[in-house]
Amino acid sequence: MTVQELIDSGMFAVENVGEGTDREITQPFCCDLLSVAMGRAPERGAWVTVMGNMNTLAVASLTETACIILAEGAVLDEVAKKKAKEQEITVLSTDEPIFEAALRIWQKQKEMQGNA
Repeated sequence: MTVQELIDSGMFAVENVGEGTDREITQPFCCDLLSVAMGRAPERGAWVTVMGNMNTLAVASLTETACIILAEGAVLDEVAKKKAKEQEITVLSTDEPIFEAALRIWQKQKEMQGNA
């Protein structure tokens, strides 16, 4: 599933659409500890977190994350909103808990693979 297909699925609210929406999402990744995310986030993963700040964007850029999904009603702070636009990072959001949001991505990927 590509980032654009995830956006088009309507599963999550769109906070910012960045570049690379044609990139394939490798897998969902759940993490709220930046140092762990820096070392373990999969390239082109869909990172599900509750951290909506500048540091999250920096780690997403460093790890080449396909997109960020802010869970549990988390939002980007104003500085991070501006930076996401400048750096063209795709950020989606949901009120769902982290695990459920990641599970929905995983299930959608499996569903789409079955239809391929």
